[in-house]
Amino acid sequence: MRIVVYIDGFNVYYGSLKNSPYKWLDVSRLGEFLFPKDTIAKIKYFTAPVKVRANDADVDKPNRQQIYLRALRTIPHLEIFEGNFLTHPVMMKNADGQGFTKVIKTEEKGTDVNIATHLVNDAHNKLYVSPIPFS
Repeated sequence: MRIVVYIDGFNVYYGSLKNSPYKWLDVSRLGEFLFPKDTIAKIKYFTAPVKVRANDADVDKPNRQQIYLRALRTIPHLEIFEGNFLTHPVMMKNADGQGFTKVIKTEEKGTDVNIATHLVNDAHNKLYVSPIPFS
């Protein structure tokens, strides 16, 4: 079967790599491992540019992400799609349940919608062979 691999970069990182000694993942090899009998037509990697927050001790996050994205761009059948982050103040309940505190909340925006849009568009354009027949 001809397939497309869709990767939510932040979910992969925070779900698999963050607390491990590994920080990079060869997504092409991962696809080959997970789908050994299929032909990978394309890998679509979705992420958002990391920004340093005020009082963030790790100011190299954006540089490390850019180096990783440059490495991913060397994979011939891979495309990177970037969303963005929105930062805004919100009131959140304190951990002890007593009162509220104003905090800065950062949310990734665009990735879920981008993935869904690409899935539908790629199916329409027959980029991959779907096990579900489309009429």
